[in-house]
Amino acid sequence: MPPRRPGQRPWRRPPWWPEDQPWPPARRGRPGPPPFVWRLGCLLAVVVAFAVAGATLAAWLVAGALGIASGPHAARLAPFAILLLVVIAVAGGARGMRRLVWPLGHLVRAAGRIEAGDYSASVPEHGPSELRSVARALNAMTERLRANEERRRGFLADVTHELRTPLSVIRGQAEAIADGVYPGDAEHVAPIIDAARTLELLTEDLRTLALAEAGSLALSREPVDLAALVHDSVAAFRAQAEAGGVTLSAEAGAAGTIAELDPPRVRSVIGNLLSNALRHTPRGGAVRIEVRPSGDGVELSVTDTGEGIPPELLPHVFERFVRTPGSGGSGLGLAIARDVVVAHGGTIGVESRRGAGTTVRLTLPATDARAR
Repeated sequence: MPPRRPGQRPWRRPPWWPEDQPWPPARRGRPGPPPFVWRLGCLLAVVVAFAVAGATLAAWLVAGALGIASGPHAARLAPFAILLLVVIAVAGGARGMRRLVWPLGHLVRAAGRIEAGDYSASVPEHGPSELRSVARALNAMTERLRANEERRRGFLADVTHELRTPLSVIRGQAEAIADGVYPGDAEHVAPIIDAARTLELLTEDLRTLALAEAGSLALSREPVDLAALVHDSVAAFRAQAEAGGVTLSAEAGAAGTIAELDPPRVRSVIGNLLSNALRHTPRGGAVRIEVRPSGDGVELSVTDTGEGIPPELLPHVFERFVRTPGSGGSGLGLAIARDVVVAHGGTIGVESRRGAGTTVRLTLPATDARAR
Protein backbone atom coordinates (compact mmCIF):
# COMPACT_ATOMS: atom_id res chain seq x y z
CA MET A 1 0.00 0.00 0.00
CA PRO A 2 1.54 3.39 -0.92
CA PRO A 3 2.45 5.67 1.98
CA ARG A 4 -0.14 8.24 3.00
CA ARG A 5 0.73 11.88 2.41
CA PRO A 6 0.38 14.35 5.30
CA GLY A 7 -3.22 15.57 5.55
CA GLN A 8 -4.53 12.74 3.36
CA ARG A 9 -7.45 10.68 4.69
CA PRO A 10 -6.55 7.06 5.57
CA TRP A 11 -7.55 4.33 3.11
CA ARG A 12 -9.35 2.22 5.71
CA ARG A 13 -11.94 3.15 8.34
CA PRO A 14 -10.11 3.99 11.59
CA PRO A 15 -11.09 1.76 14.51
CA TRP A 16 -12.33 4.76 16.45
CA TRP A 17 -14.70 5.94 13.66
CA PRO A 18 -18.45 5.65 14.59
CA GLU A 19 -20.16 2.66 12.98
CA ASP A 20 -23.26 4.63 11.99
CA GLN A 21 -21.26 7.26 10.07
CA PRO A 22 -20.23 6.77 6.41
CA TRP A 23 -16.58 6.44 5.50
CA PRO A 24 -14.89 8.30 3.95
CA PRO A 25 -16.65 11.39 5.29
CA ALA A 26 -18.26 13.70 2.79
CA ARG A 27 -16.21 16.73 1.85
CA ARG A 28 -17.60 19.99 3.11
CA GLY A 29 -17.66 23.26 1.32
CA ARG A 30 -19.00 24.40 -1.98
CA PRO A 31 -19.65 21.41 -4.24
CA GLY A 32 -18.03 21.49 -7.62
CA PRO A 33 -19.68 20.84 -10.93
CA PRO A 34 -20.51 17.23 -11.79
CA PRO A 35 -17.91 15.26 -13.78
CA PHE A 36 -19.68 15.56 -17.10
CA VAL A 37 -19.51 19.37 -16.84
CA TRP A 38 -15.74 19.21 -16.36
CA ARG A 39 -15.47 16.89 -19.32
CA LEU A 40 -17.57 19.27 -21.38
CA GLY A 41 -15.36 22.19 -20.39
CA CYS A 42 -12.14 20.36 -21.18
CA LEU A 43 -13.51 19.21 -24.52
CA LEU A 44 -14.54 22.72 -25.51
CA ALA A 45 -11.18 24.11 -24.39
CA VAL A 46 -9.34 21.56 -26.50
CA VAL A 47 -11.58 22.27 -29.50
CA VAL A 48 -10.99 26.01 -29.15
CA ALA A 49 -7.23 25.49 -28.79
CA PHE A 50 -7.01 23.30 -31.86
CA ALA A 51 -9.20 25.64 -33.87
CA VAL A 52 -7.06 28.67 -32.98
CA ALA A 53 -3.83 26.78 -33.58
CA GLY A 54 -5.04 25.46 -36.90
CA ALA A 55 -6.26 28.85 -38.05
CA THR A 56 -3.03 30.53 -36.98
CA LEU A 57 -0.86 27.95 -38.68
CA ALA A 58 -2.91 28.15 -41.85
CA ALA A 59 -2.66 31.92 -41.85
CA TRP A 60 1.09 31.71 -41.27
CA LEU A 61 1.58 29.28 -44.18
CA VAL A 62 -0.50 31.44 -46.50
CA ALA A 63 1.44 34.52 -45.48
CA GLY A 64 4.74 32.68 -46.08
CA ALA A 65 3.60 31.49 -49.49
CA LEU A 66 2.67 35.03 -50.44
CA GLY A 67 5.96 36.38 -49.12
CA ILE A 68 4.28 38.48 -46.45
CA ALA A 69 5.93 36.72 -43.50
CA SER A 70 9.54 36.20 -44.63
CA GLY A 71 12.93 36.76 -43.10
CA PRO A 72 15.42 34.83 -41.01
CA HIS A 73 13.42 35.07 -37.76
CA ALA A 74 9.98 34.29 -39.15
CA ALA A 75 10.27 30.52 -38.73
CA ARG A 76 11.49 30.91 -35.13
CA LEU A 77 8.68 33.22 -34.12
CA ALA A 78 5.91 31.06 -35.58
CA PRO A 79 5.66 28.49 -32.71
CA PHE A 80 5.74 31.22 -30.05
CA ALA A 81 2.98 33.15 -31.80
CA ILE A 82 0.86 30.04 -32.05
CA LEU A 83 1.45 29.19 -28.37
CA LEU A 84 0.51 32.72 -27.31
CA LEU A 85 -2.72 32.61 -29.26
CA VAL A 86 -3.58 29.19 -27.81
CA VAL A 87 -3.05 30.46 -24.25
CA ILE A 88 -5.23 33.50 -24.93
CA ALA A 89 -7.96 31.31 -26.45
CA VAL A 90 -7.90 28.86 -23.54
CA ALA A 91 -8.07 31.69 -20.98
CA GLY A 92 -11.00 33.29 -22.78
CA GLY A 93 -12.72 29.93 -23.16
CA ALA A 94 -12.28 29.17 -19.45
CA ARG A 95 -13.86 32.49 -18.54
CA GLY A 96 -16.80 31.82 -20.81
CA MET A 97 -17.10 28.21 -19.62
CA ARG A 98 -17.41 29.34 -16.02
CA ARG A 99 -20.66 31.14 -16.88
CA LEU A 100 -21.91 27.88 -18.38
CA VAL A 101 -20.46 25.32 -15.97
CA TRP A 102 -21.87 26.55 -12.65
CA PRO A 103 -25.49 26.96 -13.83
CA LEU A 104 -25.33 23.51 -15.43
CA GLY A 105 -23.99 22.09 -12.19
CA HIS A 106 -26.88 23.55 -10.21
CA LEU A 107 -29.37 22.17 -12.73
CA VAL A 108 -27.89 18.68 -12.62
CA ARG A 109 -27.83 18.59 -8.81
CA ALA A 110 -31.41 19.89 -8.56
CA ALA A 111 -32.61 17.33 -11.12
CA GLY A 112 -31.01 14.58 -9.03
CA ARG A 113 -32.79 15.79 -5.89
CA ILE A 114 -36.13 15.94 -7.71
CA GLU A 115 -35.61 12.42 -9.04
CA ALA A 116 -35.03 11.29 -5.44
CA GLY A 117 -38.36 12.85 -4.38
CA ASP A 118 -37.07 16.12 -2.89
CA TYR A 119 -39.50 18.68 -4.32
CA SER A 120 -37.97 21.53 -2.33
CA ALA A 121 -35.02 21.70 -4.73
CA SER A 122 -34.54 24.97 -6.60
CA VAL A 123 -31.79 26.51 -8.70
CA PRO A 124 -30.55 30.10 -8.89
CA GLU A 125 -31.59 31.81 -12.10
CA HIS A 126 -28.29 33.11 -13.46
CA GLY A 127 -26.03 32.46 -16.42
CA PRO A 128 -26.88 32.73 -20.14
CA SER A 129 -30.48 33.56 -21.02
CA GLU A 130 -31.19 30.02 -22.21
CA LEU A 131 -30.02 28.52 -18.92
CA ARG A 132 -32.03 31.11 -16.98
CA SER A 133 -35.12 29.99 -18.89
CA VAL A 134 -34.40 26.35 -18.06
CA ALA A 135 -33.86 27.27 -14.38
CA ARG A 136 -37.19 29.14 -14.24
CA ALA A 137 -38.97 26.19 -15.86
CA LEU A 138 -37.36 23.75 -13.43
CA ASN A 139 -38.31 25.86 -10.41
CA ALA A 140 -41.89 26.17 -11.66
CA MET A 141 -42.08 22.42 -12.27
CA THR A 142 -40.72 21.71 -8.80
CA GLU A 143 -43.30 24.02 -7.22
CA ARG A 144 -46.12 22.26 -9.10
CA LEU A 145 -44.81 18.86 -8.06
CA ARG A 146 -44.63 19.98 -4.44
CA ALA A 147 -48.18 21.36 -4.53
CA ASN A 148 -49.48 18.20 -6.22
CA GLU A 149 -47.80 16.04 -3.61
CA GLU A 150 -49.37 18.05 -0.81
CA ARG A 151 -52.79 17.80 -2.45
CA ARG A 152 -52.35 14.06 -2.93
CA ARG A 153 -51.51 13.51 0.72
CA GLY A 154 -54.37 15.72 1.85
CA PHE A 155 -56.76 13.93 -0.49
CA LEU A 156 -55.79 10.51 0.87
CA ALA A 157 -56.21 11.72 4.44
CA ASP A 158 -59.66 13.16 3.65
CA VAL A 159 -60.81 10.01 1.85
CA THR A 160 -59.66 7.89 4.78
CA HIS A 161 -61.60 10.09 7.17
CA GLU A 162 -64.75 9.98 5.05
CA LEU A 163 -64.62 6.19 4.74
CA ARG A 164 -63.96 5.58 8.43
CA THR A 165 -67.29 6.98 9.70
CA PRO A 166 -69.75 4.80 7.70
CA LEU A 167 -67.52 1.74 8.10
CA SER A 168 -67.51 2.24 11.87
CA VAL A 169 -71.32 2.47 11.86
CA ILE A 170 -71.66 -0.71 9.79
CA ARG A 171 -69.20 -2.66 11.92
CA GLY A 172 -70.56 -1.46 15.26
CA GLN A 173 -74.18 -2.08 14.38
CA ALA A 174 -73.47 -5.47 12.79
CA GLU A 175 -71.42 -6.64 15.78
CA ALA A 176 -74.15 -5.51 18.17
CA ILE A 177 -76.75 -7.52 16.23
CA ALA A 178 -74.43 -10.55 16.00
CA ASP A 179 -73.74 -10.44 19.77
CA GLY A 180 -77.43 -10.23 20.58
CA VAL A 181 -77.25 -6.69 21.94
CA TYR A 182 -79.73 -5.50 19.32
CA PRO A 183 -82.35 -7.57 17.55
CA GLY A 184 -81.94 -7.94 13.84
CA ASP A 185 -85.08 -5.98 13.01
CA ALA A 186 -85.61 -3.19 10.50
CA GLU A 187 -84.97 -0.47 13.07
CA HIS A 188 -81.46 -1.68 13.87
CA VAL A 189 -80.58 -2.71 10.31
CA ALA A 190 -81.53 0.72 8.97
CA PRO A 191 -78.26 2.40 10.15
CA ILE A 192 -76.29 -0.26 8.28
CA ILE A 193 -78.26 0.41 5.09
CA ASP A 194 -77.83 4.18 5.47
CA ALA A 195 -74.06 3.83 6.01
CA ALA A 196 -73.79 1.50 3.01
CA ARG A 197 -75.66 4.05 0.90
CA THR A 198 -73.25 6.74 2.09
CA LEU A 199 -70.31 4.57 1.03
CA GLU A 200 -71.95 3.98 -2.35
CA LEU A 201 -72.47 7.70 -2.96
CA LEU A 202 -68.93 8.52 -1.82
CA THR A 203 -67.48 5.86 -4.10
CA GLU A 204 -69.45 7.21 -7.05
CA ASP A 205 -68.32 10.76 -6.26
CA LEU A 206 -64.69 9.66 -6.11
CA ARG A 207 -65.08 7.83 -9.40
CA THR A 208 -66.53 10.94 -11.04
CA LEU A 209 -63.66 13.05 -9.72
CA ALA A 210 -61.09 10.55 -10.97
CA LEU A 211 -62.67 10.47 -14.45
CA ALA A 212 -62.82 14.26 -14.60
CA GLU A 213 -59.19 14.63 -13.52
CA ALA A 214 -58.10 12.11 -16.16
CA GLY A 215 -60.18 13.87 -18.83
CA SER A 216 -62.28 10.73 -19.30
CA LEU A 217 -65.62 11.97 -18.00
CA ALA A 218 -67.98 10.63 -20.67
CA LEU A 219 -71.03 12.75 -21.47
CA SER A 220 -74.14 11.51 -23.28
CA ARG A 221 -75.22 14.84 -24.75
CA GLU A 222 -78.64 15.52 -26.16
CA PRO A 223 -80.80 18.63 -26.64
CA VAL A 224 -82.59 19.15 -23.31
CA ASP A 225 -84.94 21.83 -22.08
CA LEU A 226 -83.07 23.04 -19.01
CA ALA A 227 -86.20 24.73 -17.69
CA ALA A 228 -88.07 21.42 -17.61
CA LEU A 229 -85.11 19.79 -15.89
CA VAL A 230 -85.18 22.50 -13.22
CA HIS A 231 -88.92 22.08 -12.61
CA ASP A 232 -88.42 18.32 -12.13
CA SER A 233 -85.61 18.93 -9.64
CA VAL A 234 -87.65 21.46 -7.69
CA ALA A 235 -90.54 19.01 -7.45
CA ALA A 236 -88.16 16.37 -6.05
CA PHE A 237 -86.97 18.76 -3.27
CA ARG A 238 -90.39 20.26 -2.47
CA ALA A 239 -91.04 17.94 0.46
CA GLN A 240 -87.62 18.58 2.00
CA ALA A 241 -88.12 22.33 1.72
CA GLU A 242 -91.56 22.17 3.38
CA ALA A 243 -90.22 20.01 6.19
CA GLY A 244 -87.52 22.60 6.87
CA GLY A 245 -89.88 25.56 6.66
CA VAL A 246 -88.09 26.98 3.61
CA THR A 247 -89.85 28.52 0.61
CA LEU A 248 -88.62 26.90 -2.62
CA SER A 249 -89.49 28.62 -5.90
CA ALA A 250 -88.40 28.43 -9.51
CA GLU A 251 -88.49 30.86 -12.41
CA ALA A 252 -87.69 29.00 -15.60
CA GLY A 253 -89.20 30.04 -18.88
CA ALA A 254 -89.25 27.64 -21.79
CA ALA A 255 -87.99 30.02 -24.50
CA GLY A 256 -84.29 29.84 -25.27
CA THR A 257 -83.37 27.33 -22.59
CA ILE A 258 -82.49 24.37 -24.81
CA ALA A 259 -78.94 23.11 -24.18
CA GLU A 260 -76.78 20.21 -25.32
CA LEU A 261 -76.14 18.38 -22.07
CA ASP A 262 -76.03 15.07 -20.26
CA PRO A 263 -79.37 15.02 -18.37
CA PRO A 264 -78.41 12.72 -15.44
CA ARG A 265 -75.18 14.59 -14.69
CA VAL A 266 -76.74 18.05 -14.92
CA ARG A 267 -79.69 16.89 -12.82
CA SER A 268 -77.15 15.74 -10.22
CA VAL A 269 -75.50 19.19 -10.29
CA ILE A 270 -78.86 20.94 -9.81
CA GLY A 271 -79.77 18.55 -7.00
CA ASN A 272 -76.47 19.25 -5.24
CA LEU A 273 -76.98 23.01 -5.46
CA LEU A 274 -80.53 22.76 -4.13
CA SER A 275 -79.50 20.40 -1.35
CA ASN A 276 -76.72 22.77 -0.22
CA ALA A 277 -79.04 25.78 -0.34
CA LEU A 278 -81.75 24.05 1.70
CA ARG A 279 -79.25 22.72 4.22
CA HIS A 280 -77.84 26.18 4.95
CA THR A 281 -81.10 28.14 4.90
CA PRO A 282 -82.85 28.47 8.27
CA ARG A 283 -86.57 28.05 8.82
CA GLY A 284 -88.50 30.97 7.33
CA GLY A 285 -85.89 31.53 4.61
CA ALA A 286 -86.19 31.12 0.86
CA VAL A 287 -84.37 29.33 -1.96
CA ARG A 288 -84.89 30.48 -5.53
CA ILE A 289 -83.68 28.83 -8.73
CA GLU A 290 -83.79 30.70 -12.02
CA VAL A 291 -83.04 29.79 -15.64
CA ARG A 292 -82.73 32.31 -18.45
CA PRO A 293 -80.91 32.77 -21.77
CA SER A 294 -77.58 34.55 -21.47
CA GLY A 295 -75.69 35.46 -24.63
CA ASP A 296 -74.74 32.27 -26.46
CA GLY A 297 -75.65 30.09 -23.48
CA VAL A 298 -78.16 29.35 -20.77
CA GLU A 299 -77.64 30.64 -17.24
CA LEU A 300 -78.86 28.86 -14.14
CA SER A 301 -78.64 30.41 -10.68
CA VAL A 302 -79.54 29.14 -7.22
CA THR A 303 -79.96 31.81 -4.53
CA ASP A 304 -80.64 31.26 -0.85
CA THR A 305 -81.12 33.51 2.19
CA GLY A 306 -78.92 31.44 4.47
CA GLU A 307 -75.94 32.34 6.63
CA GLY A 308 -73.56 32.71 3.69
CA ILE A 309 -70.03 31.41 3.26
CA PRO A 310 -67.15 32.65 5.43
CA PRO A 311 -64.88 35.00 3.41
CA GLU A 312 -61.78 32.92 4.08
CA LEU A 313 -63.55 29.84 2.70
CA LEU A 314 -65.14 31.43 -0.35
CA PRO A 315 -62.12 31.09 -2.73
CA HIS A 316 -61.90 27.36 -1.95
CA VAL A 317 -65.51 26.17 -2.15
CA PHE A 318 -64.90 24.25 -5.41
CA GLU A 319 -61.97 22.32 -3.96
CA ARG A 320 -62.32 18.76 -2.74
CA PHE A 321 -63.43 18.10 0.83
CA VAL A 322 -63.93 21.80 1.60
CA ARG A 323 -66.94 22.24 3.88
CA THR A 324 -68.49 25.09 5.77
CA PRO A 325 -68.80 24.72 9.55
CA GLY A 326 -71.71 22.48 10.45
CA SER A 327 -72.06 21.04 6.96
CA GLY A 328 -73.07 17.42 6.86
CA GLY A 329 -71.92 16.68 3.32
CA SER A 330 -68.73 15.05 2.13
CA GLY A 331 -67.27 18.23 0.67
CA LEU A 332 -67.20 16.76 -2.86
CA GLY A 333 -70.48 18.08 -4.28
CA LEU A 334 -69.29 21.47 -5.54
CA ALA A 335 -66.02 20.00 -6.81
CA ILE A 336 -68.01 17.49 -8.88
CA ALA A 337 -70.42 20.21 -10.03
CA ARG A 338 -67.49 22.27 -11.29
CA ASP A 339 -65.99 19.30 -13.15
CA VAL A 340 -69.31 18.41 -14.78
CA VAL A 341 -70.01 22.00 -15.85
CA VAL A 342 -66.49 22.45 -17.23
CA ALA A 343 -66.81 19.13 -19.11
CA HIS A 344 -69.92 20.58 -20.78
CA GLY A 345 -67.92 23.65 -21.82
CA GLY A 346 -69.62 25.90 -19.26
CA THR A 347 -68.59 28.00 -16.28
CA ILE A 348 -69.59 28.11 -12.62
CA GLY A 349 -69.05 30.67 -9.89
CA VAL A 350 -70.29 31.61 -6.44
CA GLU A 351 -71.15 34.89 -4.73
CA SER A 352 -71.77 35.11 -1.02
CA ARG A 353 -71.82 37.53 1.90
CA ARG A 354 -71.74 36.44 5.49
CA GLY A 355 -75.30 36.58 6.84
CA ALA A 356 -76.78 37.67 3.49
CA GLY A 357 -77.07 34.39 1.57
CA THR A 358 -75.30 32.74 -1.34
CA THR A 359 -75.78 32.61 -5.11
CA VAL A 360 -74.26 29.90 -7.28
CA ARG A 361 -74.40 30.74 -10.98
CA LEU A 362 -73.50 28.47 -13.88
CA THR A 363 -73.74 28.75 -17.66
CA LEU A 364 -74.07 26.02 -20.26
CA PRO A 365 -73.81 26.28 -24.06
CA ALA A 366 -77.23 26.76 -25.62
CA THR A 367 -78.77 24.97 -28.58
CA ASP A 368 -81.13 26.66 -31.01
CA ALA A 369 -84.42 24.80 -30.73
CA ARG A 370 -85.13 25.44 -34.40
CA ALA A 371 -82.03 23.44 -35.34
CA ARG A 372 -83.37 20.30 -33.67
